[in-house]
Amino acid sequence: MDNSICQVYEDEIQSLEEEIKLLAEKYEDSQQESTFFSDEILMSIKSFQRESEGHESLSDLIAQLESLETDLSFLKKFTGIQFTSHFKKTVEKTTNRTVRKHRLSGNCYSLSFQLEFQLLEMQNKEKVSAVVTDLRIIMESGEDSDMSKFVSSTEEHGNLLRFFRSLSSYAEWYEHRRCTFLHFKDKYPDIVTLPEGLLGDYIILRNPKHSGFELMIVWKIHIDEEGRTTPVLDLLTKVPEQVLEQKMATIENAPACFRSMLLLFGIETALENLIKVVGLEK
Repeated sequence: MDNSICQVYEDEIQSLEEEIKLLAEKYEDSQQESTFFSDEILMSIKSFQRESEGHESLSDLIAQLESLETDLSFLKKFTGIQFTSHFKKTVEKTTNRTVRKHRLSGNCYSLSFQLEFQLLEMQNKEKVSAVVTDLRIIMESGEDSDMSKFVSSTEEHGNLLRFFRSLSSYAEWYEHRRCTFLHFKDKYPDIVTLPEGLLGDYIILRNPKHSGFELMIVWKIHIDEEGRTTPVLDLLTKVPEQVLEQKMATIENAPACFRSMLLLFGIETALENLIKVVGLEK
């Protein structure tokens, strides 16, 4: 047979072998995809029922699954974090080094998030170390400059533990603010206004019988680059000029008085007392 024809066949065989290898790797990666839904847990139970011969008893496997479900439920209640999808792909694998690409999606209370990162796992004798690289975080927290700075810092350092710990605290305050605004809007609909809706960071208090007089309560959630979270509330006033001339000192002292009420009574009581004052007829 002509050498050139043989070479063509050899090249074709090599190309097919490479394609088979690539498809095998894709198949292996596809088996690593996972999502955290109860339907899949039930499917796993059925799979264990078929394959349990010669292995652990079915009751033991079911008990393990129930324990995992309990742990996930506790994690959600304790931190507010719930993962909704997880994709994993092996990028590189050698004897003592494995690189996998991960993509996570989930919610923390009412905030959603997405993570993409590479995990480098290295094994040295009996010790295994892992390093997070190429971390990318997508948060739906509006135009919050503090959160943007925190996300950038976390991406730079690849600190996933700090991210989830701080996210839990931030999202809990975020949800608390949303529920508080909703409560007072429902209780005092004629006085409380939410110009930016429940996801905004301020409310307006206005007595419909006294036009021109408004109080704005601003409720920021400060998070520094280290992930420490602090609620910051302040009071801004809008008063007609004739009232301002008569009660200048009282109006100027209102923000300081409001901050004192926050320290003495807490957020909810301070807000309700202020709303009741605004609602007075005189």
